[in-house]
Formats: sequence, C-alpha cells, structure tokens
Amino acid sequence: MKRFIQNIKNIWKVEELRKRILLTLTLILVYRVGSFVILPGVNYTKLMEAQANGGQNTLETLLSLFSGGGFTNASVMALGIMPYISASIIMQLLGMAVPAVQKMQNEGESGRKRINNYTRILTIIICALQAPSYLTLYVQSKGAMPVGGADGFWWTQTILVLVAGSMFAVWLGERITDKGIGNGISLLITVGILARLPEAFIAEFGFSVESGNLIKLVLEIVAFMVVILGTILIVQGVRKIPLNTAKRVVGARAVDEQGARSYLPIKVNASGVMPIIFAQAIMTIPVMIFAGAAAEGGGFLQRTLGDIYGLSYNVLLALLIIVFTYFYTAIMINPRKIADDLKRSGGFIPGVRPGEETAEYIDTLVSRITFPGSLFLAAIAILPSIAKMAGINDAFAMFFGGTSILIMVGVVLDTLQQIESYLLNRHMDGLMEGTRVKGRRSPNELSGF
Repeated sequence: MKRFIQNIKNIWKVEELRKRILLTLTLILVYRVGSFVILPGVNYTKLMEAQANGGQNTLETLLSLFSGGGFTNASVMALGIMPYISASIIMQLLGMAVPAVQKMQNEGESGRKRINNYTRILTIIICALQAPSYLTLYVQSKGAMPVGGADGFWWTQTILVLVAGSMFAVWLGERITDKGIGNGISLLITVGILARLPEAFIAEFGFSVESGNLIKLVLEIVAFMVVILGTILIVQGVRKIPLNTAKRVVGARAVDEQGARSYLPIKVNASGVMPIIFAQAIMTIPVMIFAGAAAEGGGFLQRTLGDIYGLSYNVLLALLIIVFTYFYTAIMINPRKIADDLKRSGGFIPGVRPGEETAEYIDTLVSRITFPGSLFLAAIAILPSIAKMAGINDAFAMFFGGTSILIMVGVVLDTLQQIESYLLNRHMDGLMEGTRVKGRRSPNELSGF
C-alpha cells in the first residue's frame, strides 16, 4: 500500500502526465454518459421489459459488452466504435492489394493522414448500413418503436444520430490517443468491458450463494486469475535475437562496442489485441447488415453467428484470430526492413550473413513464434464457451476468457507502460519496479523496428 501511494504521488508530480490522465478520464466520462443517452422516440420502458423477460440473445449481450451497455440501452452511441474498427480492417486489407493504398502507406505522415480520412469516410458508410439493421434487429424486435409509429422522418433522424454518435466516439478515442494516455480506441472498448464486470461478478456470487456452492466460486476466481496470468505472460513474452556490432573507428583507434550485449526483441504476440478486435468485428458485420432480411425463424447467419457459445461460432472465431494474427504480425514486423537497418548500422546476427539471409532468418523465426502465439489467442477466445459448459452464468463467462480478458490485459499493460515511461524520464521509480512485467525496453534492446 505504501508503494502504491508513492506511485500516485509520483504521477501527480509530473505535470504533463497529470494533465494527460485527467483529460483521459474526462473524455472517458463523456463516453460513458453518452452510453446512457437514449435515442429520440425509443420506448425505453418496453425495451427494459423485453430484456427482463429474457428477450436478449448472447450476441446482443456481447455487442453490449463492447459498447459499455450502449447497444442494449438503445443509446446514441449504440454502434460504438466497432464500425471504425471494421473500416480500419478494410483499409489495411486494401493496403495489401491496392497499389494506390500501398503508395499512401509509404508516404509517411501525409499518407497516414489521407488513410485516416478515408477510414473515417468508410466508417460513416458502415454506420449508415448498420444503423437500419440495428433498429430492425434490436429496437423493433423488442417492441420499443415510437408510440405514435415510426415514419420516414424518424428513421432518417435516428440513423443520422447513430452515425453521429459513432463518429463522436471515434473522435473521443483519437483525442485520447493524441492528448491523453494509452490507445484511445482500445481504451474505450476496455472501459465498456470493465463497466460490466462488477455486475457480472455480483450475479455469479449471488447464484453461488443461493446454490450453497461457494467452493465453486473460489475455484472460478482462482481459474480467472490463472487465465489473467497466462495472458500477461503471452503478451509480455519476447524472443531475444542476439546481435553483434562491428567495431567503430573513433579518431585513430577502434572502439569495440560488443561489451554491451544487444538483442533484437521479437514479441510472441506482436499483434497485441488487434486480431481479437478484428475477428470480432468481422463476425458482427454480417449479422448486423443482413439481420433485417432474416426470416422470422432466424436466418442462416443468425443461426451460425448469433450464438457465441455455439460450435460454429467458436470454430470460425478461432480461425479468424489465427489468420489475423499472422496478417497483423506481417504488417507490424518487416524482416527485410529490419535486415536493411541492421546492415546500415553495422549490426549482424551471429552466424547469419547480413542482408537477404538475415531477412530470411528473421522471417522464419517470426513465423515460428507467431504460430503458438496465434493458437494461444484462439484458445483464450473460446474459453467463455468452456466456462459456460462448466456452469458459469453468461455474464461472468464473458470475462472468464475470450476477447474481454485479452483486451483488458493488453490495454492495461500498454497504458501502464506509457505511464512508466513518463516516470522513468523524470528519474522516478516506475510502476513496475521490482516486478517481472516489463514496462519499457531495456537499454540493450534495439527499438525502431
């Protein structure tokens, strides 16, 4: 406790860090308030009655989890930032297939700004497609349409409000990234998830007390902590490639720089939480877009993707996570660029020739490391289904693994690392001092790749 209080004091002493944290908390509060502002004309009483009568399926629960309750509340931010995530996926896929997008990616800051503008435009288009499906799939099916009937004006204004709410959430995330602490988009998702955790735990605790099975609850908590521990290990896991540096001539003598051993870090999970977010977004897009065309008994997509505890859903989710892990790792790590940078700086991997052989060596190593990492991500993603089979209630099973735990752990660690860097730059003890969790790269670790 004493160390915790000292860390808080250190954070408060750094003016820039203090301002960034306060700004981040303020913008998060605005996002949370927006999740409870109901769409104009929606009969909220009917909506709550339908939920109380069990009229909410598992997919709706999952979407509500990522929007912090905005989806089930029929709020102005019901769509959340998932349309933006979907647009980002599409733009990255285009970057691999369309030369014009590839050219923009190579143009540096100006190209990045142009891609961001196209991503925002694509987000608006996706929102405009998802909004009618949301109103049909959720609001209308729950009998929560306006009392006097829904005319064309109501549909138009509600779709515009949903699009504006989603874009406002994106704007909040970008402001957090630029002016606050952490990745704003991921942080908003994490806050939405954490907002549902106390309610889920209380529901599970009450169920265990009523059934007189407190031992099961203790075992669930222990298993939950083990899952968190395993997730932290895989997120922090690094394969260190040893590097040697050629002698540097200073004046009339050669300086041997091999005394300070350096290494190239290759993370086991270099893609972070993005494969989970990408896969989840891809899984929800078809259901949201084609929900209105489904038959009354449920269309094929609703039967296949509507049950998040079903076999088809989890198999497809695991495959998408594995694919996106390789895809995003290929974007994040460019072996040829790393090899060229090492060659220019006079560094080399012992036993491997600089240039093409170094690039092939790094590429092979990354592929071998990514495979077990992708399998672990897929295994964690389907843990909620296993927890459900073990008798855990739906609400708590969402947090027992899957996307929730991966996003929470990854985003929390990333945010702590940024705070850590601010403290260490001011020659203060870091938040993770004395722990095995690395809050920053060590001096011998080469960065920039």
